[in-house]
Amino acid sequence: MREISLDQLRTLVSVADLGRFSAAARALHLAQPTVSLHISELECRLGTPLLIRGGARVTPTAAGNVLLERARRLLRDAADATDCVRRQAEGRAGRVRVGAPTGVLVHLLPAVLAAMARDYPGVDVDIAIVGSAEAMRRIADGSLDLGFVAMPQRPLEEVQVAHWRTDPMMAFVPAAWPAPKQVTPQWLAGRPLIFNDPSTHMYRQTMEWFAAGACAPRARMELNYTEAMKSLVAAGYGAAVLPLEDPSLDHPGMHVLPLKPRLKRDIGLAHRPPADIDGATQNLLKTLARFRVAARARA
Repeated sequence: MREISLDQLRTLVSVADLGRFSAAARALHLAQPTVSLHISELECRLGTPLLIRGGARVTPTAAGNVLLERARRLLRDAADATDCVRRQAEGRAGRVRVGAPTGVLVHLLPAVLAAMARDYPGVDVDIAIVGSAEAMRRIADGSLDLGFVAMPQRPLEEVQVAHWRTDPMMAFVPAAWPAPKQVTPQWLAGRPLIFNDPSTHMYRQTMEWFAAGACAPRARMELNYTEAMKSLVAAGYGAAVLPLEDPSLDHPGMHVLPLKPRLKRDIGLAHRPPADIDGATQNLLKTLARFRVAARARA
């Protein structure tokens, strides 16, 4: 014998609420024999009458009232479950695990997160501070959904990288230092320097810039946190080559000077193939695309 179904329970609730089999059939868009079959199958399965037929209105039996109470609860739970799944599939709910370097987190993500909170309040964005190589690895193993990575990156199977924005690299120099209007590798190599960690893409990029000027400077300190590097520059400890994510910001205690030759930092968005991306991650990518357009227009 078949088990009780939600359709049968929905029919029972409709008949009890409307008082007639015919009215329930119209409300449920079912043939009246189908409504009668649902009720008879329930009564057969439970071995007891659930409705009192006859008279102007069908009414539930005592057993019917017991089942109705639980049927209404089950139907509400089923509707809630369906809505939760639909919201997840549409990207209106869920969680996106994001990997980002500190500069992106501090300067670029707050506006993106504000837009997500406004447009997709049911989506939580969890951020881990990671470098590009780790972000790529974690996307490949499934522990991150999206990563902000320096470009270019060594290809990894099942990880796609698309350009997001380009920022100029600048010389951050203590304000107390006499400095030229444009900073060359030769001028900067003779000063105390604060570099990124050698494992980072930015370190390699900076060293290639120095090498193109026939310079091989050594760092006074190596850090992986751009805001800490800027604090040390402002304190007069050394100069640093860093991206300028937001030109509107003031940098007290520092000169922010263009490099000669110019140097830029390209940021990409790394993620798994579209078929493997859930709705919440897709909506974050759509939001980021709006900021990518703004960044290109500004440049």
